[in-house]
Amino acid sequence: MKRRDFLKLAAATSLAGCSERLPWQAPPVSVHMPGMELGHRLRDRLPTPNPTRQRSVDVAILGSGVAGLFAGWRLAQAGYRDFCLLGGPEPLGNTAGSVLGGVPCPTGAHYLPLPSMESTHVREMLAEFGVLHGDPFALRPEYAERALVHAPDERLFINAAWQDGIVPQHGLGADDQAQIRRFFGEIARLREARGQDGRRAFVIPLALSSADPVFTALATETFVAWLNRQGFTAPPLRWYADYCCRDDYGAGIEQVSAWAGLHYFASRGGHAANAEDGAVLTWPDGLQPLAQGLRSRIGAARWIDGMALQVSEHKQGVDVLCFDAARNEAFTLHAKRVIVAMPLHVAAHAVANLADFGFDKARDLPASASWLVSNFLLNRFPQEADPHQPLAWDNVVYGGEGLGWVVATHQWIRQARPAQTVFTAYRALDHLPPQALRAWLVNAPPAELLALASSDLHAAYGNGFARQVQQVAITVRGHAMATPAPGFLARPGIAALCAADRRILFAHADLSGLSVFEEAAWWGEKAAGKILT
Repeated sequence: MKRRDFLKLAAATSLAGCSERLPWQAPPVSVHMPGMELGHRLRDRLPTPNPTRQRSVDVAILGSGVAGLFAGWRLAQAGYRDFCLLGGPEPLGNTAGSVLGGVPCPTGAHYLPLPSMESTHVREMLAEFGVLHGDPFALRPEYAERALVHAPDERLFINAAWQDGIVPQHGLGADDQAQIRRFFGEIARLREARGQDGRRAFVIPLALSSADPVFTALATETFVAWLNRQGFTAPPLRWYADYCCRDDYGAGIEQVSAWAGLHYFASRGGHAANAEDGAVLTWPDGLQPLAQGLRSRIGAARWIDGMALQVSEHKQGVDVLCFDAARNEAFTLHAKRVIVAMPLHVAAHAVANLADFGFDKARDLPASASWLVSNFLLNRFPQEADPHQPLAWDNVVYGGEGLGWVVATHQWIRQARPAQTVFTAYRALDHLPPQALRAWLVNAPPAELLALASSDLHAAYGNGFARQVQQVAITVRGHAMATPAPGFLARPGIAALCAADRRILFAHADLSGLSVFEEAAWWGEKAAGKILT
């Protein structure tokens, strides 16, 4: 089957529900856009039914992404009782997962690096969940083997062959190799560098990084400008740096600030007694088990389905107008205090007095990147060209338009491969300006989305890959993550929201300017701490 025929048939059969098909038929393709309809209802101020019920609580948490879940977990852990958590348009946010053909798979974030010594809040959570064993504050704690990524963990398809690891090595010239060595030497230096305030230059959580202007000045220029000044011109190195930025920030080295680009490499400092440095924690369905663990400890009685449409602060507390789409029903929450754990582009529409906090939408709202997370259910594992380079957990194509794919069954502990598997392909959408891209996504044809999602898989396996695909589920995330562009560290409105300590508090990874689990958890931790004190 030719690739263009595969894409045409995919669009024609996007509504098909059969699991069996003839060899020439394309698989059914489903497209999910979580939160889009409700988000546009909020943006466009569409009419909402009159509230039919109300509930009064001491604290209401608005949003069930990592920040909201972490805040709720901390409150419950401290014995706080009178609070509720509003699930929002997509329960669990970017940590959500799914099941395709009986195989659990991610629809969002899929791994957590070993948390550094500074990320004590994450270490405590992992200890409670049984993922971290022993002292969570130890330099090299032991982690559960089931959660540590299994070998082989990553590989790169370069020069028509697979190599171990994602840093380009195969077929490189002497100058390319020398520049790569010099780059990582500079990263090693920056990893230990400290500012005049005694803090490390680059730390997770970001708020604990050094405020020394020697380092923060890097946030005023692009990463590519810094690479140029340092003489890092080797194409393989430039590709690798660009890939890493697109993978974590949804934008490449020409859009991301030098501070954020270097932070990606120099901030990670997690160690384990039973794993190599650089290892990650992962599950078949990505980070959903961690989110579900937080949710279960908050308790079902405190969970409320619905989305906040209007948050109004007054002298007695905060009123929240909510909408439950499943019931087509509006209701009101009355709270003494509220934690707004929503993305800032949503909070800008929902919080009536956001400007009173010093936040200016035009000045302070970060740009956000769009993503595709696409799950391919395969009836068998594809044939590898080189049996000496077996399928890894993370598989990346050098020069590819996407960000590679992870294998949902890689963490399964069994003697033989399962009959089916799911490949989860990631793609940061940056081929159009963000606003134009989101406008296109609203009515994007399934065939065009599939072409974007499958480009790396076709590059690695050829057009024959399509014959092994039984079903495709594409998740479109129009505002997947904030992009830390130059100037992102100096937004006064963001600083004001971080410092807010009144009836309305804020907690979201957008406050850091980059979408990372530890950052979202940090702001949930900070908001819960303000409630508890």
